[in-house]
Amino acid sequence: MQPAVEFRNISKAFGAVQANADVSFPIAKGSIHGVIGENGAGKSTLMSILYGYYNADSGQLVIDGQERDIRTSHEAIALGIGMVHQHFMLVENFTVLDNIMLGSEGGFKLSAHRTEVEAKLRDICQRYNLQIDPLAKIEDLSVGAQQRVEILKQIYRSANILILDEPTAVLTAQETASLFEILRTFKEQGKTIILITHKLGEIMEITDQVTVMRAGRVVGAVTTAETSKEELARLMVGRPIQTELPRAAYNPGAPVLKVSDVALTDAQGVKLLDGINFELRAGEIVAIAGVSGNGQSQLMEILSGMRLPSSGGVEFLGKPLPFAGRADADGLPKVFRRLGIGHVPEDRLRDGVVKAFTVEQNTVLGYQDQARGAWGLLDFGRIKSRCAELIKAFDVRPTNPDLRIGLLSGGNQQKVVIAREVAARPKLMLIGQPTRGVDIGTIESIHTQLLRLRDEGVAILLVSVELEEVRALADRIIVMSGGRITGQMDIGDFDTTRIGLLMGGMHKS
Repeated sequence: MQPAVEFRNISKAFGAVQANADVSFPIAKGSIHGVIGENGAGKSTLMSILYGYYNADSGQLVIDGQERDIRTSHEAIALGIGMVHQHFMLVENFTVLDNIMLGSEGGFKLSAHRTEVEAKLRDICQRYNLQIDPLAKIEDLSVGAQQRVEILKQIYRSANILILDEPTAVLTAQETASLFEILRTFKEQGKTIILITHKLGEIMEITDQVTVMRAGRVVGAVTTAETSKEELARLMVGRPIQTELPRAAYNPGAPVLKVSDVALTDAQGVKLLDGINFELRAGEIVAIAGVSGNGQSQLMEILSGMRLPSSGGVEFLGKPLPFAGRADADGLPKVFRRLGIGHVPEDRLRDGVVKAFTVEQNTVLGYQDQARGAWGLLDFGRIKSRCAELIKAFDVRPTNPDLRIGLLSGGNQQKVVIAREVAARPKLMLIGQPTRGVDIGTIESIHTQLLRLRDEGVAILLVSVELEEVRALADRIIVMSGGRITGQMDIGDFDTTRIGLLMGGMHKS
């Protein structure tokens, strides 16, 4: 059987950066094909060429045995190629139906066409068990449901080749399982799926073949059943990966953070946080485990100064944080940074970087006061040399400080954010989802940095939906569900089943 897709000697450069170099491999029709590699390996660029976002500098694309010159995404869609991006392409205040109809409104008889499309969408949802209401607004849907909308859009457009870029980066374990069931149904119907992911466990679970890329080139192509996670990791990074990182013995110091009866109620009177109490000491990592949307994000926003609690108090180094008497949180993050509180936000694109700024500019965001020289002016020489040091120390790729950070891969953007916060030498580090959408080599690097901070006496509060990450880093675990703490345990008592029950709110009151 001829391949559904074949890349032949594809090359693509952005200035001096060679994103793809002579890439060649086939993708079997009716298969689930994994494409893996480190951040910046060229995976997303290659798929963007297939989808018509970029045009290759050289090489050929062969679709179902015919060479095709795909210049736009409209041409890709016409050939039955669909793409679900890591960051969803949805209008949040539109309904599901409106989003899917965008660009194909069907002329002036909009009302009749809407009725026809709605009926078709309901039929697709039932057939694929997508559990989506076409009349629901995007902003009211969970992240997992929004992803199903993106898949629904591709099914509606009759996609036979579906590209998914980091599809599980923001999904819970249950949502991931649901997604995989949908993909298996796709495969049974003869459709071809190209899966870009950093999660090797998922690659092993669902793919038929895997292509490994490094530095823009193909370095390996294997049948999934004939390989292992360890072998794939070695191919990705070019060396063995350490699974057990060295750490000093657990020896916590004085209390750094004390949270007392913190509660948060939204404008509609819904309690987002209820009676949060815990303590964090110097030289320890406390991880908050829980399904996304159970109050962890709001707690981190309060502790970083992004919003005010409705009640309760927080002490940092024995002194209360200055929430009292404020009408809003304006200016608080700056105050908290000066006190020695670093923050790596969960959503780096929304809260961690300015995409239009350069890497160099992003390394100083929030810490401009520390980069001033004579007459209170910014010392650009010092900023440049500091940026060069951070790029080297945290292995940010490409190494060009003048590149817009929006052009970097997600993992390299994350390295810049973590480097910036670590360089400020905080007493307390708040870290949300540190390795979301990050490759295995970068995960090792980030984990090494966090353990080094912990061993140097920094107090670290970590929020992660990845239980393996919690197991690898935490000294103590706090589990949250429904805005409340449902359990706490030492890492020695780690039990996946118990944590899962606590995450589901099944605890003794």
